[in-house]
Amino acid sequence: MNAEAHDLAAAKDAVKDADRKHVFHSWSAQELIDPLAVAGAEGSYFWDYDGNRYLDFSSALVYTNIGYQHPKVAAAIQEQAARLCTVAPGFAVDARSEAARLIAERTPGDLDKIFFTNGGAEAVENAVRMARLHTGRPKVLSAYRSYHGATSTAINLTGDARRFGNDTATAGVVHFWGPFAYRSPFYAATGAEECERALRHLEDTIVFEGPQSIAAIILETVGGAPGVLVPPAGYLPGVRALCDRYGIVLILDEIMVGFGRTGRWFAAEHWDVVPDLLCFAKGVTSGYVPLGGVAISAAIARTFARKPYPGGLTYSGHVLACAAAVATINVMEEEGVVERSARTGAELLGPGLRALAERHPSVGEVRGLGTFWALELVRDRATREPLVPYNASGADNAPMAEFGAALKKGGLWPLLAGNRIHVAPPCTISPEDVAKGLAILDEALSVADAHTS
Repeated sequence: MNAEAHDLAAAKDAVKDADRKHVFHSWSAQELIDPLAVAGAEGSYFWDYDGNRYLDFSSALVYTNIGYQHPKVAAAIQEQAARLCTVAPGFAVDARSEAARLIAERTPGDLDKIFFTNGGAEAVENAVRMARLHTGRPKVLSAYRSYHGATSTAINLTGDARRFGNDTATAGVVHFWGPFAYRSPFYAATGAEECERALRHLEDTIVFEGPQSIAAIILETVGGAPGVLVPPAGYLPGVRALCDRYGIVLILDEIMVGFGRTGRWFAAEHWDVVPDLLCFAKGVTSGYVPLGGVAISAAIARTFARKPYPGGLTYSGHVLACAAAVATINVMEEEGVVERSARTGAELLGPGLRALAERHPSVGEVRGLGTFWALELVRDRATREPLVPYNASGADNAPMAEFGAALKKGGLWPLLAGNRIHVAPPCTISPEDVAKGLAILDEALSVADAHTS
């Protein structure tokens, strides 16, 4: 072993040792995990201390929208740190003001006021608080197939299995079924039928819960963690109409899909829907420095014009984070990242993934927009039996674990959830890397195919 290899091995051992002794990882049984030690990253790739490079088809956790280590954003953070690292949130400061202006210019409608948070879950917490204070009502409706974060209110709003260990049943949350044509809870045969029945179900829920008690409906504009659930045409406008009819605040959670991920600045633009509150995070800084927030409509902002908003955060609009946001948004404009994401989806990822579905019996459905896609993996296309059961673990999850291992062995880092692989590379991924990733995925799907009937 040469000196450089020896140094890398020693560095890897030190990182792993400190991690195992001191880092408490989220969503994990601590003694059953073996985190990969990452040595560096650039563009669409990261690598470990052994020299293994991985094409990141997960964008970390769907947030490195402009890829890793963009030099202009890194330089902006360094420049801001040299000039002013931090200042309390009560002051007006150039980076914060400019970040708010740039975000407000890109949000739909009159969402012109920006409340900054440290991340997405806090954005959801504050959006719900605003809605309750604005309406004077306690209840919030959210979909079963959803994820809104891991803080107290956000995890109770969440509709997937991660809620189970945290659900207090006291958060004023009522869940309902949203549209999902592939696994329709409404026995619909067409997208139009799914939309109509889902809206009828939602209105029935509103009526039977009592509209006068409902402050807000919160929806992921495109369901992220539940499997890139693109709503059928007419659904989001229909929800907007129901909210208007019953005086309910519409909150759209764009934490995962905002800032170019679906080929628009915000996914709501695909359906010409303007929410009352819009939650964002992740892509606003490409994850370089944590930042999130709520974009607020004029009507809700007026509620707090003459009375204080009872909420705040020590690091609200942190200067380094806001400088990263300004640089990220400017890079996205200069390099046409939003348009590039749309082209990548329409011309490369969409056609490529659908071609894989034709070759592999384990692929039940392909769905997505921009650089945000999912493959629904099944044991049987005719019955649509999932490749693994809902909330599977251990031996029950073996087919997905084998599939994931095959992808990593091929040099692709996946984002796996339930019986799905989410395909969410950086919005800046090159056509060559899309082709490379699809080739690795093509080979690894033979592992999933082996479990089909």
